[in-house]
Amino acid sequence: MELRSGGGLRSGLEAALRSAVRDGRLAPGTRLPSSRALAQDLGLARNTVADAYGQLVAEGWLTARQGSGTRVAPGARPQTPVSRSVALAFPGLAAGDHLPYDLRPGSPDLSSFPRTAWVAATRQAMAKAPHDAFGYTDPRGREELRQALAEYLSRVRGVRADPDLIMVCTGYVQAIGLLGKALVELGGQRIAVEALGFPDTLTVLRASSLATTPLPVDEYGADIGALAGQPADAVLLTPAHQFPSGVALSPERRTAAVAWAHATGGVVIEDDYDGEFRYDRQPVGALQGLDPANVVYAGTASKSLAPGVRLAWLVVPERLMEPVVRQKRLADRQSPVIDQLTLAELIAGGAYDRHVRRMRLRYRQRRDRLVTALAAGAPDVRVSGIAAGLHAVIELPDGSPSEAELVKRAAGLGLAVTGMEMYGGSGAERPALVVGYGTPPEHSFAGALRALCATLAA
Repeated sequence: MELRSGGGLRSGLEAALRSAVRDGRLAPGTRLPSSRALAQDLGLARNTVADAYGQLVAEGWLTARQGSGTRVAPGARPQTPVSRSVALAFPGLAAGDHLPYDLRPGSPDLSSFPRTAWVAATRQAMAKAPHDAFGYTDPRGREELRQALAEYLSRVRGVRADPDLIMVCTGYVQAIGLLGKALVELGGQRIAVEALGFPDTLTVLRASSLATTPLPVDEYGADIGALAGQPADAVLLTPAHQFPSGVALSPERRTAAVAWAHATGGVVIEDDYDGEFRYDRQPVGALQGLDPANVVYAGTASKSLAPGVRLAWLVVPERLMEPVVRQKRLADRQSPVIDQLTLAELIAGGAYDRHVRRMRLRYRQRRDRLVTALAAGAPDVRVSGIAAGLHAVIELPDGSPSEAELVKRAAGLGLAVTGMEMYGGSGAERPALVVGYGTPPEHSFAGALRALCATLAA
């Protein structure tokens, strides 16, 4: 929700809520967060939110009743139809944005972004920054961030990182695109990709002129043995926490992936998108630590902080660094410097570690709440995947409705959720839902769980 500052925070909040009701993003009858919860999410005073609610009740946009909370008034209707063009083009990102509850995977709890720590780190970074930081700088990224990342990744993920071999990117999608084009520049033609995963990854790789080959996924992760029967110049894996199945790559297959790279001269790309979040044990170290000369490590701030930060990083083998730098120059020359300096300060000062520890505890508690709620409200389903990351897979029993029917039923209850089929799971033995328990803000998580259980129980 974007607040206009010109007319004050209260008027900005009022305008944002009117707009959301007017264009249909807040449907009639939708219950709004309590003034306390919304104030906490937006970083406002509770009285500011309460006064805005009161003004909109007086204008007829909202209703407020004792015991029922504040809701969108029944007579409030959108003035124009809600556009579906973006939802059709990017179903994993936009479909269901108008629903009050969201359990789609791919995003952390945005209300938990460490605003205070980020602002403090920005001030400190700006006070230290040399004048040349604001000009055209090294395409690999600011040295301050590359140094901080090298230390952090070595300490937390077991990555063997030389700051000179780190490339800072404007998000994970750009990182994969740069790698794809660098591989083509070196003569690469084909990359093996896990058969289950984000559709956008395949799109980006194919746009780089690489042909893609699916790699089967089972309870031990990607089937590395299948590489022997197909030509490939590289393979893209999610070893710590496969998306969306949630399994970890077995020790034997980790070793096999490194052996394949040695034998063929191929490149292993390790997508460690949420490797810091493991709840039942210490996180398994990164695959890159086994063979830095043949494994590219890809990390991102989109799960630990927020997608809007638009920072990701590659730890690149020396033989790949020059073409990756060339592709970065062609893409956007350099990633935003102020955000780089801020993240470097956040890491070096310890605030990043503290935030990750806080969120690890919160997401573990959410996963426990999800499992408990399903055991009580939908005992026939099974939660699969290791206790890690920000999502879980809910496997449905025999005789269940199709994934499409369940997604539609959930939408009728105000819940956005996705099925395994969206991520390449159309050949699964039984339907399953991929539930992102990290996505909702805290004030709506209980309601999202109730809607999920009602969907499955029905």
